Amino acid sequence: MTTTEPLLGHVTNAAGHHDLTGNMFPVDREIGPVDCPVIGAIPDALEGRFIRNGPNQMFEPLGPHHIFDGDGMLHGIDIEGGKAIYRNRWIRTPGLEAEMALGRAIYPGLSDVLSFPHKSLTGDAGPVKNRANTHIIRHAGKFLALWEQGPPIEVAPDLSTLGEWTFDGKLGGAMTAHPRLDPRTREMFAFSYNLFPPYLTYYVVNAAGKLVHRVDLDLPAPVMMHDFLITEDHAVFMDSPVTFNMEGLESGESMTAWRPENGTRLGVMPRLGTAEDIRWFEVETSHVQHFWNAWVDGNRIELAGCRFPEVNFGFDDAEIETIGAPPARYWIDLDTGNAGWEPIDDLIGEMCRVNDDRTGIRTDCLYMSAFTRDGASAGDFDSIVKYDTARGARTSWYAGDTCHLGENVFAPDPDGTAEDDGWIINSMHDDAGEGHSEIVILDARDLEAGPVARIQIPQRLPFGFHANWFPATGR
Repeated sequence: MTTTEPLLGHVTNAAGHHDLTGNMFPVDREIGPVDCPVIGAIPDALEGRFIRNGPNQMFEPLGPHHIFDGDGMLHGIDIEGGKAIYRNRWIRTPGLEAEMALGRAIYPGLSDVLSFPHKSLTGDAGPVKNRANTHIIRHAGKFLALWEQGPPIEVAPDLSTLGEWTFDGKLGGAMTAHPRLDPRTREMFAFSYNLFPPYLTYYVVNAAGKLVHRVDLDLPAPVMMHDFLITEDHAVFMDSPVTFNMEGLESGESMTAWRPENGTRLGVMPRLGTAEDIRWFEVETSHVQHFWNAWVDGNRIELAGCRFPEVNFGFDDAEIETIGAPPARYWIDLDTGNAGWEPIDDLIGEMCRVNDDRTGIRTDCLYMSAFTRDGASAGDFDSIVKYDTARGARTSWYAGDTCHLGENVFAPDPDGTAEDDGWIINSMHDDAGEGHSEIVILDARDLEAGPVARIQIPQRLPFGFHANWFPATGR
């Protein structure tokens, strides 16, 4: 599947879909590698790759279009010796390649998920298009682009597509876009949620990239579970009221439904446990799309994320009503069987990230992309926020009245010792600019000082989802 031939997009948005307007409109070409001008100075110790994944539709949609429907595109910045090189590439999934062969879209969006294209159009690509548009990780030497309703797609260091990766055939289905990587054991922990029983399947992949543990877990309903957590000893799941609306799909209702009568539970099991080992703890009805981290403190498991009291993802082609949520801390008392939560702040945000070297252990520095402008829409982040829970402090940097930010990624200083010794890297687009975007680098210890370096990208970087930093040495 690997090729260096550049691709071109063919989207006009003639139907006026909301999720193809503004900076959600896709770029129409692959470029690079190309050197990028830098304003300021990239820190000498910062060497590696920043890669951001996100939706970038290649062909005019067949019908209603949701931001989740876009074809995955990777935007990468290689940083070495204070210089930066940019390139972007579509992820050539089997479904996208089937569409490329015909020169048009053949797969409907998620709002029409039960309409499957004929096999004469899809060939071996299958009835559901793996969009691979959500995340990018590196495990056991492989770069994997992720979408939670399909298998990972392996990409090469130059971002060209190598093909689906199913862990030597042992995956047997989809994998979450939010696996958790233990920086100490080098294991990867993952799951898949399913439309039909078993509704949840849990996986463990060892440091060599072999899938070594699989458990089917029983849930009362098909839940849209986007993220989960690990401690040094546990896997932690949230069973929330965001469920798939299987009964209403055929009559044109939304793909998901908020069913508060189902309640919310936190599930805890040993990392190599069985279905019989999981314990469920009820908490006040809520949903967390993205967690920061979890760890054990005595007899308690502490965890945190942006807490939604209610969710609407807008799968009916309307604007997404739920744009973010305030941060909150959850706790689970393993001895008494009680669980609860408390607010951290009232600021609305999302895209929760920490120093990934702290995954599974106590974390005090929490980074969030936030909404502070009036009338913000989904993805319209304008500020980078840091919570230092040990000091009870909040600091932030505001990007500007016409600027839009993405997800914060923490790049640790290889010579540092403190949790926040390192840099925050984020993508930024300025509506008042000339159609180009930037990668901004901030000192994680002093966000209020603003960027120490701004890498000028030679084209617009559309709104996207998740990113990661891959140091030149190490994991």
